[in-house]
Amino acid sequence: MEGEPPLTTVDAPPVPASTTLPHRRSDHLRTIWALAWPVIVTYAFESLVGLVDTLMVGRLGAASVAAVGVGAQVLSGVNVAMMAVGTGTLALVARHWGAREFRQAEDTLAQSILTAFALSLLIILPVMIWAREIVLAFDVDTAVADAGEGFVRTVMLSVPGAAILFMIANGLRGAGDTRTPLAIGFTVNVVNVIGNYVLIFGKFGFPALGVVGSATATTIAFTTGALLGLGLLASKTVVMRLHSGHILPRPETIRRILAIGYPAALEQLFMQFGFFLYYRFAARYGTSAVAAYFIGVRILAMSFLPGFGFAAAAGTLVGQNLGARRAELAERSGWDATRLSIYMMSALGLVIVVLARPIAAMFIDDPEVIADAVMFIQVLGAAQPLMAIDFTLGGALRGAGDTRFPLWSVLIGFYLCRLGFAYTVTYVLDLSLFWLWFALVGDYIARAVLKGMRFRSGKWKTIHV
Repeated sequence: MEGEPPLTTVDAPPVPASTTLPHRRSDHLRTIWALAWPVIVTYAFESLVGLVDTLMVGRLGAASVAAVGVGAQVLSGVNVAMMAVGTGTLALVARHWGAREFRQAEDTLAQSILTAFALSLLIILPVMIWAREIVLAFDVDTAVADAGEGFVRTVMLSVPGAAILFMIANGLRGAGDTRTPLAIGFTVNVVNVIGNYVLIFGKFGFPALGVVGSATATTIAFTTGALLGLGLLASKTVVMRLHSGHILPRPETIRRILAIGYPAALEQLFMQFGFFLYYRFAARYGTSAVAAYFIGVRILAMSFLPGFGFAAAAGTLVGQNLGARRAELAERSGWDATRLSIYMMSALGLVIVVLARPIAAMFIDDPEVIADAVMFIQVLGAAQPLMAIDFTLGGALRGAGDTRFPLWSVLIGFYLCRLGFAYTVTYVLDLSLFWLWFALVGDYIARAVLKGMRFRSGKWKTIHV
């Protein structure tokens, strides 16, 4: 890149097999799968650990569960800012890696770590100071506010470590290494579960800290993961490496990272607010509809996992192939990853739809909630192929540095189609709950069509990062 010294192949670190750029179709599909499956397993671990954490906190009572739930919402809002850095990191590292500009890729990762760490400190300080006021904004009672305040203040200490770990994972994935983030993530999850058991309930001589113990375990786990990741990068045992020369900030590199990534952060911010508005529409149909919505989302979350994995694979291969000036192979990577995603998400969605009633009955024994949840699952299950296109082509576009278009597709699909349709059927036509759930289909049709047209147009091939 301009202003940076070129590298010779003598300086280049070994390139893992997953970053090769194959010509044969079968090799190409294997490459996509090799990149995708570790990401799928990583998110599956996270989902499982989240469920275990919820079960542990559930033994403390409803107020504790509510406090942790509110704290998790606050934490999700804080982590949205990290998307701006993480998305730019993956796109730039993949582009440099494909061009065999390994030193520049490592410099990008180093600058993203510095930026994310500094940004996390700036964000968590006011949240920790006004933790109680933030929790009270969720209109909770005193018991929940008391527990939530301590949880939020403590769990904010996990954000710097989580930010560093997120950048390391995205950087390594951009270089084609998705297995190291899986190994680190597995370690983080094991530490988190053990820490929860010990600190929530006061085992092995430790005090019983309740919800604060859960937050403390989260902080310990992510800090451990960040230190492990930094240690691997410094020890030259992974495909990328960092050294002391990366400590100083480089404003131009930071600017490039944020220029690519900030639309992704805005996209997630709009999505989170949109989910809140959609929840409000569901609340108009009563408590049963709200409970059915959350149960249905939890059940269908497993079918979303392939979408995350193939989105990461598509982003990596599109970015690398563009860096290698192989735009045709970049395009093929996006389409092939999307096809595989459609197959897997549709298959998992079909299984969940068929088993929707018995699975929903595991969460609750209320017949009305079960009926509403089954209806929700059936609608969202039918949308699985559309969601696969949305997830995977969105990842492909972001890997190319085309982050503004996915933002516009969310504004059109989510706000105009989903929320506009939901408002019409709820407040104007006063239709049944089925039609509120059906609003999801229009949203994903719009996003799948828009991203499909954008990717087919090839305009993403000309974006300069």
